[in-house]
Amino acid sequence: MELSRRDFLKFSGVATAGGLAAAKMLEAQPVSAESLDLELSKPIGEVPTICCYCGVGCGAIAAADADKVINIEGDPDHPINQGSLCSKGQALAQMRTVNGKDNPNRLTKPLYRAPYSTEWEVIEDWDTALDMIADRIKKTRDETWLDKIDVGGTSYTVNRTDGIAEFGGGELDNEECYLLAKMARALGLVYLEHCARI
Repeated sequence: MELSRRDFLKFSGVATAGGLAAAKMLEAQPVSAESLDLELSKPIGEVPTICCYCGVGCGAIAAADADKVINIEGDPDHPINQGSLCSKGQALAQMRTVNGKDNPNRLTKPLYRAPYSTEWEVIEDWDTALDMIADRIKKTRDETWLDKIDVGGTSYTVNRTDGIAEFGGGELDNEECYLLAKMARALGLVYLEHCARI
Protein backbone atom coordinates (compact mmCIF):
# COMPACT_ATOMS: atom_id res chain seq x y z
CA MET A 1 0.00 0.00 0.00
CA GLU A 2 1.35 3.32 -0.99
CA LEU A 3 0.55 6.36 1.18
CA SER A 4 0.52 9.88 -0.09
CA ARG A 5 1.29 12.72 2.22
CA ARG A 6 -2.40 13.60 2.43
CA ASP A 7 -3.32 10.02 3.39
CA PHE A 8 -0.57 9.93 6.03
CA LEU A 9 -1.95 13.09 7.66
CA LYS A 10 -5.49 11.63 7.61
CA PHE A 11 -4.39 8.40 9.27
CA SER A 12 -2.30 10.29 11.81
CA GLY A 13 -5.26 12.48 12.75
CA VAL A 14 -7.58 9.48 13.12
CA ALA A 15 -4.99 7.61 15.25
CA THR A 16 -4.48 10.63 17.51
CA ALA A 17 -8.23 11.14 17.96
CA GLY A 18 -8.68 7.43 18.69
CA GLY A 19 -5.90 7.50 21.31
CA LEU A 20 -7.40 10.52 23.02
CA ALA A 21 -10.86 8.94 23.01
CA ALA A 22 -9.46 5.71 24.49
CA ALA A 23 -7.66 7.66 27.23
CA LYS A 24 -10.87 9.51 28.04
CA MET A 25 -12.78 6.24 28.27
CA LEU A 26 -10.23 4.74 30.63
CA GLU A 27 -10.38 7.94 32.67
CA ALA A 28 -6.71 7.90 33.45
CA GLN A 29 -5.92 9.90 36.52
CA PRO A 30 -2.84 12.11 36.35
CA VAL A 31 -0.28 11.43 39.08
CA SER A 32 1.15 14.47 40.83
CA ALA A 33 4.54 14.43 42.49
CA GLU A 34 4.89 15.59 46.06
CA SER A 35 6.54 18.99 46.27
CA LEU A 36 9.45 19.38 48.67
CA ASP A 37 9.81 22.30 51.03
CA LEU A 38 13.38 23.45 50.44
CA GLU A 39 14.99 26.50 52.00
CA LEU A 40 16.61 28.22 49.04
CA SER A 41 18.27 31.07 50.91
CA LYS A 42 21.42 30.54 52.93
CA PRO A 43 21.00 30.71 56.72
CA ILE A 44 23.97 33.07 56.95
CA GLY A 45 24.55 36.76 56.44
CA GLU A 46 26.00 37.88 53.10
CA VAL A 47 27.80 41.20 52.81
CA PRO A 48 29.19 42.77 49.63
CA THR A 49 32.83 43.84 49.89
CA ILE A 50 35.80 44.82 47.73
CA CYS A 51 38.88 42.63 47.28
CA CYS A 52 41.95 44.22 48.89
CA TYR A 53 44.74 42.64 46.86
CA CYS A 54 45.79 44.17 43.54
CA GLY A 55 43.93 47.48 43.38
CA VAL A 56 41.56 46.49 40.54
CA GLY A 57 38.62 46.70 42.95
CA CYS A 58 36.81 43.44 42.24
CA GLY A 59 33.55 42.94 44.09
CA ALA A 60 33.07 39.96 46.37
CA ILE A 61 30.30 38.62 48.57
CA ALA A 62 31.45 37.52 52.01
CA ALA A 63 29.22 35.04 53.80
CA ALA A 64 29.58 35.06 57.56
CA ASP A 65 28.10 32.96 60.32
CA ALA A 66 28.43 34.78 63.65
CA ASP A 67 32.03 36.12 63.63
CA LYS A 68 33.40 33.60 61.13
CA VAL A 69 33.76 34.21 57.39
CA ILE A 70 32.83 30.89 55.85
CA ASN A 71 32.58 31.67 52.14
CA ILE A 72 33.85 34.23 49.61
CA GLU A 73 32.52 34.39 46.07
CA GLY A 74 32.54 36.93 43.27
CA ASP A 75 29.73 39.49 43.14
CA PRO A 76 27.81 38.88 39.89
CA ASP A 77 26.33 42.40 40.04
CA HIS A 78 29.73 44.12 40.29
CA PRO A 79 30.67 45.97 37.07
CA ILE A 80 34.41 45.17 37.24
CA ASN A 81 34.63 41.40 37.72
CA GLN A 82 30.98 40.38 37.11
CA GLY A 83 31.15 37.45 39.53
CA SER A 84 34.64 36.13 38.84
CA LEU A 85 37.53 36.21 41.30
CA CYS A 86 41.19 35.30 40.90
CA SER A 87 42.83 32.78 43.21
CA LYS A 88 43.94 35.50 45.64
CA GLY A 89 40.43 36.93 45.79
CA GLN A 90 38.95 33.49 46.41
CA ALA A 91 41.32 33.08 49.36
CA LEU A 92 40.19 36.32 51.03
CA ALA A 93 38.50 34.38 53.81
CA GLN A 94 41.84 32.87 54.80
CA MET A 95 43.12 36.29 55.82
CA ARG A 96 40.91 35.99 58.89
CA THR A 97 39.69 32.40 59.25
CA VAL A 98 40.39 28.93 57.89
CA ASN A 99 37.52 26.41 57.90
CA GLY A 100 35.56 28.61 60.30
CA LYS A 101 38.39 28.91 62.86
CA ASP A 102 40.85 31.74 63.40
CA ASN A 103 43.74 31.46 60.95
CA PRO A 104 46.81 30.38 62.97
CA ASN A 105 49.10 32.05 60.38
CA ARG A 106 47.45 35.47 60.70
CA LEU A 107 49.79 38.03 62.21
CA THR A 108 48.39 39.82 65.22
CA LYS A 109 51.66 41.33 66.49
CA PRO A 110 54.49 42.99 64.55
CA LEU A 111 57.57 40.94 63.73
CA TYR A 112 61.17 42.16 63.49
CA ARG A 113 64.19 40.53 61.89
CA ALA A 114 67.53 42.04 62.86
CA PRO A 115 70.15 42.62 60.14
CA TYR A 116 71.87 39.35 59.10
CA SER A 117 69.51 37.33 61.31
CA THR A 118 67.50 34.34 60.09
CA GLU A 119 64.88 34.47 62.85
CA TRP A 120 61.91 36.76 63.39
CA GLU A 121 61.34 38.30 66.81
CA VAL A 122 57.87 39.21 68.10
CA ILE A 123 57.47 42.83 69.17
CA GLU A 124 54.76 43.08 71.81
CA ASP A 125 53.08 46.30 70.71
CA TRP A 126 52.72 48.44 67.60
CA ASP A 127 53.96 51.61 69.29
CA THR A 128 57.39 50.05 69.80
CA ALA A 129 57.50 48.91 66.16
CA LEU A 130 56.45 52.34 64.86
CA ASP A 131 59.06 54.05 67.04
CA MET A 132 61.76 51.72 65.62
CA ILE A 133 60.67 52.55 62.07
CA ALA A 134 60.59 56.31 62.75
CA ASP A 135 64.06 56.24 64.35
CA ARG A 136 65.54 54.39 61.37
CA ILE A 137 63.91 56.69 58.83
CA LYS A 138 65.28 59.75 60.68
CA LYS A 139 68.77 58.24 61.01
CA THR A 140 68.96 57.21 57.32
CA ARG A 141 67.55 60.54 56.16
CA ASP A 142 70.10 62.50 58.20
CA GLU A 143 73.01 60.34 56.97
CA THR A 144 72.07 60.55 53.27
CA TRP A 145 70.65 64.09 53.05
CA LEU A 146 71.74 66.21 50.05
CA ASP A 147 71.28 69.98 50.24
CA LYS A 148 72.96 70.77 46.96
CA ILE A 149 74.57 68.99 44.06
CA ASP A 150 77.25 70.28 41.72
CA VAL A 151 76.68 69.72 38.01
CA GLY A 152 79.34 71.05 35.64
CA GLY A 153 80.53 73.72 38.06
CA THR A 154 77.00 74.94 38.83
CA SER A 155 75.46 74.29 42.25
CA TYR A 156 71.78 73.29 42.40
CA THR A 157 69.63 73.09 45.54
CA VAL A 158 67.92 69.69 45.68
CA ASN A 159 67.01 69.05 49.37
CA ARG A 160 66.54 65.31 49.01
CA THR A 161 67.65 61.92 50.26
CA ASP A 162 68.71 59.09 47.98
CA GLY A 163 68.95 56.58 50.83
CA ILE A 164 65.22 55.83 51.19
CA ALA A 165 62.64 54.71 48.67
CA GLU A 166 58.86 54.40 49.04
CA PHE A 167 56.98 51.45 47.62
CA GLY A 168 53.16 51.65 47.46
CA GLY A 169 50.86 48.64 47.52
CA GLY A 170 47.70 47.71 45.67
CA GLU A 171 45.80 47.35 48.94
CA LEU A 172 45.87 51.12 49.48
CA ASP A 173 43.01 53.30 48.31
CA ASN A 174 43.48 56.65 46.56
CA GLU A 175 43.42 58.67 49.77
CA GLU A 176 46.07 56.49 51.44
CA CYS A 177 48.29 56.65 48.34
CA TYR A 178 47.94 60.45 48.29
CA LEU A 179 48.92 60.79 51.95
CA LEU A 180 51.80 58.31 51.60
CA ALA A 181 53.20 60.15 48.56
CA LYS A 182 52.78 63.51 50.31
CA MET A 183 54.65 62.22 53.38
CA ALA A 184 57.42 60.76 51.19
CA ARG A 185 57.87 64.07 49.35
CA ALA A 186 57.91 65.96 52.67
CA LEU A 187 60.72 63.65 53.85
CA GLY A 188 62.69 64.46 50.69
CA LEU A 189 62.29 61.08 48.95
CA VAL A 190 62.60 61.02 45.18
CA TYR A 191 62.27 57.29 44.58
CA LEU A 192 58.55 56.52 44.70
CA GLU A 193 57.19 53.36 43.10
CA HIS A 194 54.04 51.26 43.09
CA CYS A 195 53.51 47.52 42.70
CA ALA A 196 51.11 48.06 39.76
CA ARG A 197 53.94 49.49 37.64
CA ILE A 198 56.42 46.69 38.21
